[in-house]
This record gives sequence, C-alpha cells and structure tokens, in this order.
Amino acid sequence: MTARRVVATGTFDILHPGHLYYLEESKKLGDELWVIVARDANVKFKPRPIVPEEQRRAMIAALKPVDHAVLGDPADMFRPIVEIRPDIITLGFNQYFNEENLKSQLAERNLPAQVARIGRYEGGDLASSRLIVQRIIEARGTGQRSG
Repeated sequence: MTARRVVATGTFDILHPGHLYYLEESKKLGDELWVIVARDANVKFKPRPIVPEEQRRAMIAALKPVDHAVLGDPADMFRPIVEIRPDIITLGFNQYFNEENLKSQLAERNLPAQVARIGRYEGGDLASSRLIVQRIIEARGTGQRSG
C-alpha cells in the first residue's frame, strides 16, 4: 500500500498558529505531508516576505506535521506537484486559487489530485503575518534602535 500524499503550499512568512492549524488539518487528510514553500520572487498577491525563503523552508520542515518541505519552482509552480504526485492538494482559507481553474490545470498535466480548502483558524486574532507585523509596529514603532 502506498502512502496517501498531501501537498500544502504557502509563503509561511512569520509563522503563526494559523499556519500550524493549516498544516495539521492538511496532514489529517493523508499519511505524508509535503509542503511547498513559495519562493521570494513568486509571491505576488501580498507584500514580499520578510523572512528569506530558505529560512522559511527550514522552519516549516521543523514542524511536527510536516514530512517534507521544499521550495517552489521559480518558473513553473506545477513542477514540484508533478514530482510529488499528491493525492490531495490543500489550500488555505485565504489563498488566491480558483479551485476549478486549479483542477483544470491539474487535469491538463494528468494529475488526478483532489483539491481541498482548509477552513480558517479560529483560535486567536494573531493568525496572520500581516496582523503580527501591524501589532509590532503599533507596539514598537517603525524607528530603528541601536544595540
């Protein structure tokens, strides 16, 4: 019997409980969780990441639900999917993917993976990198401190 592979994707800049929830819920759908971490240059629908891509990948790889963490392909977002051949691809509640378009693109590449949307984390208000950055600025200001 082969392991049921799940792929989760994301930027994962400034890890927070919402990321962990997304990965834990994704892992529940299969035996093996692969995470594709977005390359800095490929992040288009939000501000550029603060944490460099290799550091973000290493942080994701260290999380308990994650079996494998890889960086995305700089030119073709489907290249890692083709190599991994997942049974399920999970999307976070706020990821900018049209599920029907994604299913069509997978079918064009002969990838029969199911697509599952993971719901929102409801355990607190700091489940967003943007909100964490905003809270830091409010609490500490934008000025540089020496020392």
